[in-house]
Amino acid sequence: MASEITTQEYILHHLTNATMCVTDDGVKFSHGEELHNVAEVCAEAGFWVWNIDTMAWSIGLGILFLWLFRKVAKSATSGVPGKTQAFIELVVEFVNDNVRDTFHGKNNLIAPLSLTIFVWVFLMNLMDLVPVDFLPTAAGQIANAATGVDPHHVYMKVVPTTDLNMTLALALGVFFLILFYSIKVKGVGGFMKELTFQPFNHWAFIPVNFILESVTLLARPFSLALRLFGNLYAGELIFILIATLGVWQLPLYFPWAVFHILVIVLQAFIFMMLTIVYLSLAHEDH
Repeated sequence: MASEITTQEYILHHLTNATMCVTDDGVKFSHGEELHNVAEVCAEAGFWVWNIDTMAWSIGLGILFLWLFRKVAKSATSGVPGKTQAFIELVVEFVNDNVRDTFHGKNNLIAPLSLTIFVWVFLMNLMDLVPVDFLPTAAGQIANAATGVDPHHVYMKVVPTTDLNMTLALALGVFFLILFYSIKVKGVGGFMKELTFQPFNHWAFIPVNFILESVTLLARPFSLALRLFGNLYAGELIFILIATLGVWQLPLYFPWAVFHILVIVLQAFIFMMLTIVYLSLAHEDH
């Protein structure tokens, strides 16, 4: 693909999501010359745009996580475990230890939630190691054989966490849990008191406290989303730049892939740990 289009077009193609929306003219997809700007078409029509590749890969990887862990749990033995069972037990124990050391409240949801976040984000990040041309090219050829669409007009981003919509959705889910447990544990009055009497415990500083605490509270989901998105988007962009070298990409691809494995695991771990910390703070009654 890189030899048939310019480098700029090649990079832009790999950074473009496959989008879909419903307008008065029917369902529109981001393929073909006339729908190259489908996002603008849908925005002008006042309709919501879905990044269908992000949705498909994130849901598919979530189902894979549930199927694998359920399968191992149902077939688990008390004797010498197999390699898969040993690996799953290692992951579960790792997450459980971090929850036990960091979360200071009592909530049976936190450990399963942390495990889900860690494994799900890790699997989505792991898609970054798939060669950048492999799945998009396959999708283009399938679409061409099925509908006759030019493969160069078929878009697919296979790393859901390089889509800000996905990382922000995850972060907002955590944010709603923070609000829910803050109100449930402290009550509405206790939660408002926390927002208005910290860090300066005096009625004269209520406006200042409210501004400071509100900014801190609202910054949590945005920092979660932007940190994960920024690191994975940058990593994917470097993979795309390496791929533009053609046959000379292998000497650079493997060292970067090895280094990026650390980023993949670390970002999943950071997202999980910050979720635990934020929910622990929501359970603390000052």
